[in-house]
Amino acid sequence: MHLPSLLAERRLLPDSFIRWGIRQQLKAHSKELLKNPKADSKWIEELSRGPIAVATQTSKEQHYEVPTDYFLTVLGPHLKYSACLWESGQSDLAAAEQAMLSLSAQRAQLTDGQSILELGCGWGSFSLWMAEQYPNSQITAMSHSTTQKAYIDSQAQKRGFTNLEVLTCDINHFNSQTSYDRIVSIEMFEHLRNHRALFDQLASWLKPDGKLFIHIFTHFRSTYLFEVEHERDWMAEHFFTGGMMPSVELLPLCAEAFNEDERWAINGRHYSQTLEAWLKKQDAAETTVLHLFKETYGKDARLWLQRWRIFYLACSELFAYQSGNEWAVTHYLFSKK
Repeated sequence: MHLPSLLAERRLLPDSFIRWGIRQQLKAHSKELLKNPKADSKWIEELSRGPIAVATQTSKEQHYEVPTDYFLTVLGPHLKYSACLWESGQSDLAAAEQAMLSLSAQRAQLTDGQSILELGCGWGSFSLWMAEQYPNSQITAMSHSTTQKAYIDSQAQKRGFTNLEVLTCDINHFNSQTSYDRIVSIEMFEHLRNHRALFDQLASWLKPDGKLFIHIFTHFRSTYLFEVEHERDWMAEHFFTGGMMPSVELLPLCAEAFNEDERWAINGRHYSQTLEAWLKKQDAAETTVLHLFKETYGKDARLWLQRWRIFYLACSELFAYQSGNEWAVTHYLFSKK
């Protein structure tokens, strides 16, 4: 194992040194992406030969089968496991969650009475919010995690929502016999590989005047995969197996059946601040988190406590790099051709 990673995992290095090391790796990675660019057209040609997503079971285990109580401890009240929006002077995670949920709904052009499909619904932050905001809408949420479905179902019942249905399915096998007014997806497309194949399916699930809204993190120039190729690929090995970092141009190039109506850039510092808030909450509840992790990781609970800390540190530094302009969040709104 890479020695700095080993020392960091054993909590033998201060956070300041870990952050410095992460920034050095980001600097080297940024230079490598510039030195050896690979055109998005080449990525699309290569990835279009394979399945929509790879390593789905591994990615599910890495994030989504961790006890829900862990995420109740470290996330905000909406359990939004994705970038939040920190408006000027804002320091409250709950308000930042609400701000991004509202902005996403606005940009997706949601109105009461629509039929809405959410792909990759997580713990229901957006689906439950939509069910409350649009009581006459029928919302279908898809996740590949049984624990997420159980949590969302319990919350919907508790709040008296009858307009929300949660489906559990691997995206490779998901198919819909229903046509929707809106399809929305918040940070799921990063877990996919063959976007072109999914876009073709999405076109068949939308009504003629329907809209597709996607919230995704991106690199401003380059697409690359998260793969375990050597001992330094810590993120790919432990947290993002089968994932990818798309360029801002990748999805529109894959969406051959769609017109790109609008695109919005959200500075990466919003995500960095979100991750710092999660880390702060985990550190404040370390004893509770350690107890919860024993359910999943057994004797390695303390090791994984630190690995989750490093995950938040690494992602925060990534999205803060170059003042949040190199790695950031992009919103897209598509309509059918």
